[in-house]
Amino acid sequence: MDNNPKVNDLSQILPRVLVVSRRTVRKNKFVDFVGEYHLDLIVRYGCVPVIVPRVTGVHLLLESFKPIHGVLLCEGEDIDPSLYESEISSLSPEELQEIRETHASDTAIDKEKDSIELGLAKLCLEQNIPYLGICRGSQILNVACGGTLYLDLEKELTNKLPEERRTKHIDYDDYDGHRHVVRIVENSPLHSWFKDSLDGENMEILVNSYHHQGVKRLAQRFVPMAFASDGLMEGFYDPDAYNPEEGKFIMGLQFHPERMRSHDLDEFDYPGCPAAYQEFAKAVIAYQKKLNSSMSVPKTLELDREMENKRKILVRSFSLARNMYTRGEPGKNPSKQSELEVGAEFLKIFLRVVLGFAVQHGAKCGARDEAEGDGSDELMAFYHLMGNICGEVLERKLHGNVNECFKDL
Repeated sequence: MDNNPKVNDLSQILPRVLVVSRRTVRKNKFVDFVGEYHLDLIVRYGCVPVIVPRVTGVHLLLESFKPIHGVLLCEGEDIDPSLYESEISSLSPEELQEIRETHASDTAIDKEKDSIELGLAKLCLEQNIPYLGICRGSQILNVACGGTLYLDLEKELTNKLPEERRTKHIDYDDYDGHRHVVRIVENSPLHSWFKDSLDGENMEILVNSYHHQGVKRLAQRFVPMAFASDGLMEGFYDPDAYNPEEGKFIMGLQFHPERMRSHDLDEFDYPGCPAAYQEFAKAVIAYQKKLNSSMSVPKTLELDREMENKRKILVRSFSLARNMYTRGEPGKNPSKQSELEVGAEFLKIFLRVVLGFAVQHGAKCGARDEAEGDGSDELMAFYHLMGNICGEVLERKLHGNVNECFKDL
């Protein structure tokens, strides 16, 4: 059983999923919120959501939220076009003004939220932390990896297509009831989740969405999972970072599977709707186990008979050396002196090689855990004391060959 309270405490923490809040104004004050469907599903599948508030400066404090076992990003305003190749020049000032008026609730740029979410996305990509992006969260993931977005789907995509291929991606009068067709890519995670609901070769389902922007150029590391009738990508993932059982999950969905349910009922349109959250949670739990195992204290070393004898000689040699050092008396018993010679040489080499490394490691830990007192000062003092003892003993008496000492051991 581990005696390290930090490790024991960490093992009891439920897997933590960071979710960044969205900001609005209520009663003349800012209010931060996150959609309840996201939070409900995270809790249902065994994780605990940790809300990251959209507060100025939080993007500089992301490391303080550790341990981070997963990140879910969802909902929010348009991403600042300056963060990606927006090709903004393709739209006239009149068109941009029309977009702002049509999508007034979404076009207000929130640079602080952008900084927080891009920081978290990059942290996940660097440290292989499971990441699920829904709607805006999928766009953040694509931008974080160098992809681009349409500034407005209607102006840049829909209006340029024949009527039969046009897709309505948002309905302000019926958020939850609105559905449009997407075609699922075969052998993708989405395919495995919805395969029981697909009609033969008709790889289509009806999805809920409300967005006026979307992925234009997909970042190179990702693979598509679904397309709308107008060709817009509705889902993508990193195949090299997808294995929920091993704690790997990097994915973006433009549509909202969590909202594809009967009004006020926990009955989804398809059995596969909550699968993204379920598989994401599975990856989060597996990632936590991997993280905890890497921080666990190794079990006590079990010595065989030969090594146990060496350990006893080492302990006895230390006792004799301590007496000589503190009393200034050379050993008078020849047998004890022989043990002392062997043990002192062994101690000197042992301390120089093994404890020298331990002190270096302890010093690094000490910088982080000074308040808790990790014992690095005591270890350093012990190292110096033992070095002095062995050095003095060897100067007085020992001139033998080191190999002979180890042969006798």
